[in-house]
Amino acid sequence: MKHLLFAAALAAVPLALAPVTSAQAQAWPSRNITIVVPLAAGTGMDLIARIYGERLQQTLGRPVVIENRPGASLTLGAVAVSKGDTDGHLLAVAPASVFTSNPILKKSVPYDAEKDYVPISLYVKSPFILVTGEGLGVNTAQDFIALAKKRAAAGSPLSYASLGVGAVQHVSMEMLKITHKVEITHVPYKSTPQAVQDIASGHIAAGFTEIGAALGLIRDGKLKALAVASAKELNALPGVKPVAEVGGMPGFELESWHMLVAHSKTPAPVVERLQSEMRKIMSDQAVLERITKMGLIVNDGGSVEQIKAYVAAEAKKWRHFLQILKLEGTQ
Repeated sequence: MKHLLFAAALAAVPLALAPVTSAQAQAWPSRNITIVVPLAAGTGMDLIARIYGERLQQTLGRPVVIENRPGASLTLGAVAVSKGDTDGHLLAVAPASVFTSNPILKKSVPYDAEKDYVPISLYVKSPFILVTGEGLGVNTAQDFIALAKKRAAAGSPLSYASLGVGAVQHVSMEMLKITHKVEITHVPYKSTPQAVQDIASGHIAAGFTEIGAALGLIRDGKLKALAVASAKELNALPGVKPVAEVGGMPGFELESWHMLVAHSKTPAPVVERLQSEMRKIMSDQAVLERITKMGLIVNDGGSVEQIKAYVAAEAKKWRHFLQILKLEGTQ
């Protein structure tokens, strides 16, 4: 009889807890919502967060505060959420590297990429493009590869810019080098704007860079776009073919993306509310136009499980590339 009473009590526990969880979700938000952005104010990531942060503030009826925490390989936002509140009032923008390259490149990271977070919205993708300065005298990816081979054979290899070993720019060019068995000298930079300016001025021959950082210079005729590292052509650069097609690298695709995340223990109804609001915001025509003008691709990541599956596939792809380059656990 005691066993039956104990079993009945256990069965009643979820029922007893359900109204509490539901009540918490209905009361949310009960205070300011903070979105931590791991880059400085004025950057593309920051500007987009402020666009949807303003809309969330209007629909949720509570102030949405953007808090900038640059540094530490763009991980400070993710770390803040992993160690913060679990009620949905603290969110962060997490770039792709938090989930893809960092856990593979680094010997350790101060968060668990698989367990600490629930994805709210993988709302934008940032494609990378292979660019050269107009003065280099090449018009296609094939021209660039041919020139790189000629210069390497002559003992004066071309140079390329990246944001450091393991960054998208570095991995993309290193895979191109391996594919075509050509030497191109790596020059690491601390900032994208400086790298792009040096390519445009001819100090550096080429580089893969985010489209948002190069689009203005391409339109001004100071940079030439040779190929995109996305699966298909970009609306902002019609006629510029994918690296997979013109670079002799079938299936190659490397993009960055921005994802809004919450703590993994955030109540499901709160996650669902946030997802619903983000879908509405990111499908608004005015928002679409503002982000598209930045050269970025607005993305509907789908459900929580769909986003998790995509992120897992991206991490697997990165592990493959970093193993080829022998960079796993080197930082």
